[in-house]
Amino acid sequence: MSDIVSHKFEQERGHVSSAVECYMKQRGVSMQEAYNEFYKQINNAWKDINEECLKPTAATARSALNRILNLARVMDLFHKGEDAYTHVGDAAKTSINIALLIDSIPI
Repeated sequence: MSDIVSHKFEQERGHVSSAVECYMKQRGVSMQEAYNEFYKQINNAWKDINEECLKPTAATARSALNRILNLARVMDLFHKGEDAYTHVGDAAKTSINIALLIDSIPI
């Protein structure tokens, strides 16, 4: 997700190749086709994460699954549509404020 939303910005800054650039070169596809493939992989990863969380096994502890799910949720928050990790926008600020101030964790 990070490579998709920050791809154009990083190319303007002259950064090294991203996953998007590598995929385009290896497969001989356009930038949009690379984006579409990565979005497909992201959707499949969400399906896998949700399936594992709904049907945990004895081999996977619930606490480990919760940590993985929360990490994925944070990455989704910061990279959905914009690079809110590098350029903190209103969407990220609002979500963080709601989480901290409205849905706070009891101490």
